[in-house]
Amino acid sequence: MPRVWVSLGSNQARERSLRLGVRHLRRAYGDLLLSPVYECAAVGFAGEPFLNLVAGFVTSQSVPEVRARLRAIEDAAGRVRGAEKFAPRTLDLDLLTYGMAVGQIEGYELPSAEILRYAFVLRPLADLANQETHPVTGRTYGDLWRHFTGEALNLVPYPLDFSMDETAPLDG
Repeated sequence: MPRVWVSLGSNQARERSLRLGVRHLRRAYGDLLLSPVYECAAVGFAGEPFLNLVAGFVTSQSVPEVRARLRAIEDAAGRVRGAEKFAPRTLDLDLLTYGMAVGQIEGYELPSAEILRYAFVLRPLADLANQETHPVTGRTYGDLWRHFTGEALNLVPYPLDFSMDETAPLDG
């Protein structure tokens, strides 16, 4: 079964939205690996700062099944979808990798280009999977982070503990 890495981000009801997202992911996939949480400015639009982290899990679901589940979790967190890619959101869940899969898989490009583009994705991924290799570049995520040349966002560690969320209800 492949290991899946997913980025989580929120700039509306940030803590509540991320906690809800993690609870849903745990209910769907069991044990999760969770990176530290980072706060950074919104990218691509003027808005409240985001909280971001990466979660990892192993699954037997296909790429379309994982993507459908991620979308359902976003919806459960009150995500409103609009025409604009860069906009405020309660919860954004993006599939970053699916094992070592490369290329278009049922209309979705893997690995996600966001890994190499955004510090708020690469940094938490490198925290969790420092020695794991990127399926295309062959470089470790730790090495990619050490040599990151993308937009230098000020990523500030944000203390958010998810350990008490395991048995909390999914409605709040």
